[in-house]
Amino acid sequence: MSHGGSTGATVRAADNADQLHLQEFIRSRRGVEGFVEPRTTVSEVTLLLVAHDGEWTRRRVSSVKWAHDFANRNGVPSYDAGLVGIPSRMREYNRRQKQARRPPEPEAGQESF
Repeated sequence: MSHGGSTGATVRAADNADQLHLQEFIRSRRGVEGFVEPRTTVSEVTLLLVAHDGEWTRRRVSSVKWAHDFANRNGVPSYDAGLVGIPSRMREYNRRQKQARRPPEPEAGQESF
């Protein structure tokens, strides 16, 4: 593990399990694109994978170069997230997931406890 700058936060390094997770995500989804997120004071470089429907996963990777090379090897287009941003379909997916988890509204005439 490495320690983040002055924040004292512990940052977990990428490992083989992360790579296997990313490969499985690509294999099991369609329309996947990669968004390489740069290192910050609180996190290492990450690779964000977003499927056609906005489902996503994010894992730490060893470097920006590794992330783009990994995406290329797996037939996934990759972009620098700092330049292009995060796709709106991911935000829409998150919104749909949040709404699906929300408890149903009580019907008229029912008391809510």
